Amino acid sequence: MSMANLFGFSAPVDIQVAFRGEEDRKMVEVKVDKDRREKFPLYFDGETVAGKIQIRVKDGKKLEHNGIKVEFVGNIELFYDRGNHYEFSSRQQELAVPGELRASTTFDFEFKNVEKLYESYHGINVKLRYFIRVTILRRLADVVKESDIWVYSYVMPAENANNSIKMEVGIEDCLHIEFEYNRSKYHLKDVIVGKIYFLLVRIKIKHMELSIIRRETTGAAPNQYNESETITKFEIMDGAPVRGETIPIRLFLGGFELTPTFREVNKKFSTRYYLNLVLVDEEHRRYFKQQEITIFRRRVDDGLEPEEGDETA
Repeated sequence: MSMANLFGFSAPVDIQVAFRGEEDRKMVEVKVDKDRREKFPLYFDGETVAGKIQIRVKDGKKLEHNGIKVEFVGNIELFYDRGNHYEFSSRQQELAVPGELRASTTFDFEFKNVEKLYESYHGINVKLRYFIRVTILRRLADVVKESDIWVYSYVMPAENANNSIKMEVGIEDCLHIEFEYNRSKYHLKDVIVGKIYFLLVRIKIKHMELSIIRRETTGAAPNQYNESETITKFEIMDGAPVRGETIPIRLFLGGFELTPTFREVNKKFSTRYYLNLVLVDEEHRRYFKQQEITIFRRRVDDGLEPEEGDETA
């Protein structure tokens, strides 16, 4: 939205941004709010962002301005702090000195080899955006147009071992369960393979379910907010298990809208994933155990060549 619209004025110009080679770029479809999805051109760290800006004066009128500029911006918007946008990346080019626009005018822009440290993200309480912002400076109210791109990041997990996860759920003399997942780190197209062992069962279990939970943490204490959402939930057992029984687990991640794990992005937010195992007995009591897993993005899954020496790619 332009500043002119905020103050009840109709913007006297129409601004269009066209990215160079956009028709050949992969487009990423993103849920931007509850009932709306949009597509954005995909870019990577270090890529040049360039294109054309067309400014059309409405109704053939002239437009006086105090200069026109274009910026490449990377920022983080926290929904509880709407007045403040935290810009972690910004580049600027001057397009025109103060003067008049009398007809449709086209400007070229180019931001070479732009650093894009983080992956784009639209969450519950936070957005991380990259966009081109065109500003026509005017005496009363600036006219502003923003056009977003989407960025993928290929930050691989630390090199420490990707061991299997083994945990126990126990209630003394009533229940003893062990469960094991094949790894602790998974790529976005991976399969989680696991087993659940019933070592002692003296309560009547009605059913068992496994879910993936995404937990988003924004801000810092004392203004820290946590939001959890269940990405998927499915029943892995219906009916009472017996001692010695083993239940296999196979969960394909490729069918869900997941992001990589984000930890302390620009010291503003984190997004973590958990496997949540829940047992419900006949009296509807719930017993659960959570385990964090790390999710990462592979270049090969996006049609890119793996980097040299990248074994997990």
